[in-house]
Amino acid sequence: MTTPIIIDTDPGIDDAAAISIALNHPEIDVKMITTVHGNVNIDKTTRNALQLKAFFESDVPVHRGAVAPLINAPIDASHVHGETGMGGYELPEPSPELLASNRAIEAMRETILESDEPITLVPIGPLTNIALLFKTYPEVKSNIKAIVLMGGSAGRGNVTPAAEFNIYCDPEAADIVFKAGLPITMVGLDVARGASLSSTAINELKSINQTTHMLYHMFNHYHGDEFDTGIAVYDAYTMLYLLHPEHFKTADAAVAIELNGTYTRGATVVNYNAQEKSVNVVLAVDKTRFKQLFFEALSYAK
Repeated sequence: MTTPIIIDTDPGIDDAAAISIALNHPEIDVKMITTVHGNVNIDKTTRNALQLKAFFESDVPVHRGAVAPLINAPIDASHVHGETGMGGYELPEPSPELLASNRAIEAMRETILESDEPITLVPIGPLTNIALLFKTYPEVKSNIKAIVLMGGSAGRGNVTPAAEFNIYCDPEAADIVFKAGLPITMVGLDVARGASLSSTAINELKSINQTTHMLYHMFNHYHGDEFDTGIAVYDAYTMLYLLHPEHFKTADAAVAIELNGTYTRGATVVNYNAQEKSVNVVLAVDKTRFKQLFFEALSYAK
């Protein structure tokens, strides 16, 4: 049985790993990919998504989404992912005809409402598109099974001491999504920092298949905050969680988004003692199984 999902993404090297798993794994049914500003600007994130679609010869539609956050000025992470967002490996320039539309929000609404079974949203970038979807078309909530997102932290951040990048990019959007009344699984920095790919594991990727060869070169170009001790493949943990939740440690909590703090804006405030706990916070993955889970998930790719 497959899990139908929509990926909302800002590729991004770790996004490329997540998309590589999702587009090829037999237990995941990707209904569409929507792009958002984030690691780089919307033109580049959309181009990168189309490059991956072309690389995998996928028929999954790609729709261009939000250009900027709801309120604040855009920031990016090109210093981490390279100027194009997917540095380290040259993919052919995609044909503009591969882009299904510039109307991501409307496309998500149509797909969700017409689906025969509830869809899981997997946002692995800033939450601008998802917030706009809920504010514009709240009726879609009735056919959404859950949200499994990469973002936030139960501990410290990576952009500021308090805030993780995806949430910090658009805190107002995150606030809307976390208050939407839907089941949320937050795959944050905690799990990523608890298990990373060692340099030995990265080298093994070079010769498994074409996809891991591509990722090997991207990972060697990646300069995240775990670079010296290994690479945290942040967005890919969402796909591994969808496939193998039994190998992850989680805790129920209430999560609020800090919008006003001078030093804490964008923080995910995690309260394990709240009476109402609507968020499943992923804290860690089984370190002894992580590499195996990641490599197995990529084994279905070309």
